[in-house]
Amino acid sequence: MILDILQEVQDLGWEDIKFYNLSLIDFRDFGKLFFRLLFNSGVLFVLINLIYGKSGRREFTFTYYALGTAIFLMCFLLEDVKLELGFALGLFAVFGILKYRTDPIPIREMTYLFVVIGVAVLNALANKKVSVAELVLTNAAIVFCVYLLEKFLIKSEGHIDMIYEKIENIKIENKDTLLADLEKRTGLKIKRFEYVKVDFLKDIAYLRVYYDKTALPKEA
Repeated sequence: MILDILQEVQDLGWEDIKFYNLSLIDFRDFGKLFFRLLFNSGVLFVLINLIYGKSGRREFTFTYYALGTAIFLMCFLLEDVKLELGFALGLFAVFGILKYRTDPIPIREMTYLFVVIGVAVLNALANKKVSVAELVLTNAAIVFCVYLLEKFLIKSEGHIDMIYEKIENIKIENKDTLLADLEKRTGLKIKRFEYVKVDFLKDIAYLRVYYDKTALPKEA
């Protein structure tokens, strides 16, 4: 009996061997998956380690890699289901809803999350109408855009969280007074601020204050 099974396997090609209606291996599709996954992982590495990680914030590194890889594989394996556009938009909608069901995520980190999702979907669902050159150029454009924003915009701006007790200054008409007071207290060139939370019972406001890093005195 065993010899009969071995003879049958020998007569069949690898692609003809099936387990529960699944082929053992399709070398063409396997190669396509391998190289697409390798390319997607390389793009994620540049985005997450070489750009995002350079800022010193790494708490979302695990999330970005896990989501980027999982979404890529899910989209790639479901490519033949023909849900491409709706499926991709649905992913953005789902993660947009999750944002409001979890702990607050900074806008910058949330932007990286959507970029990672977009890259994974793009690399997984690119069809035969998209050439390799177009796919590489698209990924390179995304990475370059994020790099420029990170280098010339984000790095020139820092922020600190503050508890502010002069509650009367949070009124819209007192915005200039509040900015002047913040600059006087911190010695920083304040660019803008955001209200994180206002507690009228304690007469305090929680502020996120953004300042200009380029205006800081250079160390000797």
